[in-house]
Amino acid sequence: MKTYPSIFNDVIGPVMRGPSSSHCAASLRIGRICRDLMDGDIQEVYIEFDPNGSLATTHKGQGSDMGLFGGFLGWEAYDERLPEYLRATEEAGMKINIEIHPIGATHPNTYKLTLKNREEVRELTAISTGGGMIEIIEIDGAKVSMAGDFYQTLVFVNAPGNIIPFIEKSMPCDEITIRKGTSDFIEIKANQFLTDSLCKELLSMDEVLFIKKMNPVLPVMSRKDLTVPFITCEEMLEYNKDKNHALWELAIDYESIRGNIPREEVFEKMRAIVEIMQNSINLGLKGTNYADRILGPQSVGFQKQMNDKKLVEGDILNQVILYTSAMMEVKSSMGVVVAAPTAGSCGALPGAIIGIGTTLSLSQDEMVKAMLAAGMIGVFIAAHATFAAEVGGCMAECGSGSGMAAAGIVGLKKGTLDQSLAAASMALQSSLGMICDMIADRVEAPCLNRNVMAATNAISCANMALSDYNHLIPLDEVIETMKKVGDAIPNTLRCTGLGGLAITKTAKKIEAMLNQHEIDTAKTFFKVC
Repeated sequence: MKTYPSIFNDVIGPVMRGPSSSHCAASLRIGRICRDLMDGDIQEVYIEFDPNGSLATTHKGQGSDMGLFGGFLGWEAYDERLPEYLRATEEAGMKINIEIHPIGATHPNTYKLTLKNREEVRELTAISTGGGMIEIIEIDGAKVSMAGDFYQTLVFVNAPGNIIPFIEKSMPCDEITIRKGTSDFIEIKANQFLTDSLCKELLSMDEVLFIKKMNPVLPVMSRKDLTVPFITCEEMLEYNKDKNHALWELAIDYESIRGNIPREEVFEKMRAIVEIMQNSINLGLKGTNYADRILGPQSVGFQKQMNDKKLVEGDILNQVILYTSAMMEVKSSMGVVVAAPTAGSCGALPGAIIGIGTTLSLSQDEMVKAMLAAGMIGVFIAAHATFAAEVGGCMAECGSGSGMAAAGIVGLKKGTLDQSLAAASMALQSSLGMICDMIADRVEAPCLNRNVMAATNAISCANMALSDYNHLIPLDEVIETMKKVGDAIPNTLRCTGLGGLAITKTAKKIEAMLNQHEIDTAKTFFKVC
């Protein structure tokens, strides 16, 4: 079934706590699906990570364990209990065993899980694809493709018989497929679960063993025959020939058609996102505290120096640096943020858009429009490259955030559609090849610096575009190049902690200092092999 990125699924969101969307939010979504697969009763979990992937070295520090266990417990990605996930897991009586060994994984963010309770054992394999997005790729040895954007009903059978025609006559479904593995089941994707009465009729059949219902985990659902008005920049320009829409209006056209959502609802959904971002920045400006991190609240000192007029002049630039820093510090202190496009790069886009909007006394509506414009650029990146640093380095995260922000800034200054696309192209060109080499496996340094760089680069590229600098390479071709460059970056420089700044002498000292207490605590609750 063909699907396309959604601004609210793939680009701007989820609303979450934790250092990394591809680790925390994605793993929590995987955990939630596991919980549904086990009817809410998980007593033992055996987790396998491949040593050649990112999760082998980052599952603790970047919050995969936290998100996954929170999902097993049925929590949301923004749940305030997430920092206490170890205690909650122990209190729930859940036994966890994590093993690092070859599992033949082809994706760096692969989770292979064996789930047990007194009644059953189920196996599930999933991947985190970036920005909180996931795909379940196998259940009980059967190949599947589940992104969490449907109501999924699994009817486990000893023989399919005439079950599929019976279901098709009983209710509308988007897709029904027989899946064969160690357990055979019929997978049903729809905009609702099978009704209780229909499930009762199915369970009375000799062929049916049991039924599982797995809730959607994404905010915008998919559907059969899903269409979008365009999926490349070139197609968008062709679509716009007789409309003369601004980029933010084209974003509304896209998301409204993609999600089958009224245009007004798209705008208000983004307004709610902007309000969460504004609140996060305000919290960060007050100063944050959190024990398990490298950096303290850097923005407090910056704000004081700014207020005392001791910084190099530049009101807008300094406001953007301040707001970007504040947002990153809320993230690193386990506060609520919006992954935009990821948690690791959550500071640049809101820091730039809200920082500039606030300094220029623009209305919230203008900031919402700018964020929609940024979201449209993100759709093109999601469709043709990646937001996952494990796949494309920090170019995929801060680089993408910079390109998105540049287009949004042009919108704030009432620039043209062509200027918005030029700004995005130049900002992405400036970010090609940026590596991901976090110090001590915490998404703080050099992440804070790079978010600030991404935001300030966006301002420069927006101003160049507004001055009609020639960007030369069309945005579609730059995004295509991002994918190729990401594939060429060694895995040691793609969010594994095995290269770059992460392996300097000082970084290793910081890592040892931070990890010792964490390891001692973790051993109390689960075995790590």
